Amino acid sequence: MCGIAGFVPLHPKAPGHEIRDIKSVCRAMIDTLYHRGPDGSGVWTDEHAGVALGHRRLAILDLSPHGAQPMQSACNRFVLTYNGEVYNHLSLRRELEKRGHKFRGTSDTETLLAAIAEWGLEATLKRCIGMFALALWDRDKRTLQLARDRMGIKPLYYARTGNHVLFSSETKALRRHPEFSPQIDRDALALFFRHNYIPSPHCIYRNAYKLEPGHILTLDQSGLSTRCWWSATTAWEAGLTEPFPGSLDEASDHLHDLLTDSVRLRMLSDVPLGAFLSGGIDSSTVAALMQAQSSRPVRTFSIGFADQKYDESPMARAIANHLGTNHTELRVTPREMAEVIPSLPRFWDEPFADSSQVPSLCLARLTRQHVTVALSGDGGDELFMGYARYPMAVRTWNLLGNLPLPIRKTISRMGKAVPNRLMSLLGPLASKIHWRLDALALPDFQSLYRYALSHQKLPEEFVPGAIEPKTAFTASYGKPACDKAALMTLMDARAYLPDDILTKVDRATMAASLEARVPLLDHRVVEFAASLPTSMKLGPDGKGKLPVRAVLSRYVPPNLFERPKMGFSIPLEQWLRSDLRDWCEELLNPEILHGQGYMDADMVARMWREYVNGQGNWSTYIWDVLMFQAWLAHNEEEHS
Repeated sequence: MCGIAGFVPLHPKAPGHEIRDIKSVCRAMIDTLYHRGPDGSGVWTDEHAGVALGHRRLAILDLSPHGAQPMQSACNRFVLTYNGEVYNHLSLRRELEKRGHKFRGTSDTETLLAAIAEWGLEATLKRCIGMFALALWDRDKRTLQLARDRMGIKPLYYARTGNHVLFSSETKALRRHPEFSPQIDRDALALFFRHNYIPSPHCIYRNAYKLEPGHILTLDQSGLSTRCWWSATTAWEAGLTEPFPGSLDEASDHLHDLLTDSVRLRMLSDVPLGAFLSGGIDSSTVAALMQAQSSRPVRTFSIGFADQKYDESPMARAIANHLGTNHTELRVTPREMAEVIPSLPRFWDEPFADSSQVPSLCLARLTRQHVTVALSGDGGDELFMGYARYPMAVRTWNLLGNLPLPIRKTISRMGKAVPNRLMSLLGPLASKIHWRLDALALPDFQSLYRYALSHQKLPEEFVPGAIEPKTAFTASYGKPACDKAALMTLMDARAYLPDDILTKVDRATMAASLEARVPLLDHRVVEFAASLPTSMKLGPDGKGKLPVRAVLSRYVPPNLFERPKMGFSIPLEQWLRSDLRDWCEELLNPEILHGQGYMDADMVARMWREYVNGQGNWSTYIWDVLMFQAWLAHNEEEHS
């Protein structure tokens, strides 16, 4: 696990592309990523071509200098800087050795380079089981290729300046390049206020982008181009076309085999390894499969809170005791967690407002005190329908769909015509009624699901001058659009999972120099999950993740994990009124908001006033604003 950064001229022969000391510039870029790789760093340059590739190393496999990056291929044609792990690299290496390749060290980086030399980049990626974001320079063809793993587990940003293409694991490295201008993209800001994160390929900065999961970007003599080498949409379409033909028991057996192998591969490490254990179904399944394949107790880690409404630690402890893991638990007070919050913009260097980032960072810091690698249970909810919102959205649309759209629009208009002074008498219910009236006028199920997941329902009004770009929530889906369950899980797999959940996990763990691995997002598991009919994921009682539950029940009695889903949340509503009140007042100063002009300052003031007075629970909306303001203040301070 590492951090990468670098740049390549757009037009090597054009005047003005030269940077006097490209090595120093690249060094400055990767130095911002120290937390992602404290074990070493390297810069490779081709001064004549104006190319610089940089790397920060968190040593996991081959701790010797043979694993250092950027690394050149044995044939000297390719140079690679790479963030991630290829878990099946040993089997690939055996195949390559039969073809005559020889290796100096034992790192997956060296295997990856030999595979690229043998098969080419795209063919190699399709053979890989892993997570990765990489930059590959072809010295013969003078070509740069950037690539990202199938599910977007590892981040990769790129930017186009007048003379260069820049790339990095985090945007803070882009800002160190002298040609990069960190101007806020108001359209992307509107997306942030809708979703509380910014979906790919968009980025908070103009002329900067996230490389989408499963994509390759190429810079060659003809310019910049991107292509998709693996598509979640294609996987979902294939699953609907050829669904799994067996029974639920057979599906559970097959999933057990897939997950066992996925976990086995992710236990490959030259450094201490453990697992996050919340006590939920997904993390418990990962821990159980790890322990079943280990000759000694596996290290597991959980976090506990004083408020029992948010505390899952007793469940985690019970499962750890049953499995026989070596369990470590951190008890965190509200004040200790609140003290973490002002530091969040240092690590989430785009605006990001999933409040579970707070306990995630605390858990990562605890875990890093004991191990360097931790397996996580992320991905199970999206793949196997674990969220309560899935059956709820279907029930809602089934009710609405019985009414023709013109009638629904009429009801919506009539409801919203009620005078504000009368609506205000309803107090906190007013806002809930208003957005449900808006939902009545939506034309289709996809629009309803996007609307239900939106924080700001009309972000273009909240961010003056913005035009909201298209995202995975507004794309056309063909066959998956005809299956409500498939459509919801696919949209989440393309946006919510990589840009919220996996971004949260990556930034929290990398802030602590900890590598997180996600066995449930092995692409073999993903493609299998896409082939399962809804009835094999979601029971008639609304209980999801049926095959995962069946796998876990082989190791843990159901009474230890069959309970309502809690999530990884914090007492946000309470904190904003108490421990964080002064911090909130400072960041929400109306004069500052008006002067910045990024959002509707009057609306923010009204939400804060009503929230403080108990007239409406605007805590999640206010948190979005606070996270943007904190991010803005941090970056302005950094550049002052």
